[in-house]
Amino acid sequence: MNIALWTGQIVLALLFALSGSLKSTMSRQRMLETGQTGAAAYPLPVVRFAAVCELLAVLGLTLPQLTGVAPALTGWAALGLVVVMIGAMAMHARLAITRHKAAEWRNVGVNVLILALAAFVATGRL
Repeated sequence: MNIALWTGQIVLALLFALSGSLKSTMSRQRMLETGQTGAAAYPLPVVRFAAVCELLAVLGLTLPQLTGVAPALTGWAALGLVVVMIGAMAMHARLAITRHKAAEWRNVGVNVLILALAAFVATGRL
């Protein structure tokens, strides 16, 4: 079970390290051009704040378990990502409905998978 949890943590950490890095450095236009449609739904400072939270979650997913210092924080970081994914699913579903873009439903599906992985890690580590 520990190997499965670590695998989930590493996948989430890599995914959110990439996402947070891109969202914290790209312009809104560049984010839209690269398919990050959620950037259009919120003001840029909110997108940047979410990016910083994602980068902090990466630290929370890895460091507590690696160092043995407050290892429960890993579960809380994963739980925070569950909340982020619920928001992402709602936003992409809203874009799919209001803009009639079928591609947004694919994003909702991806969000569901990420949410499930984060929930698995949260459950296993809490």
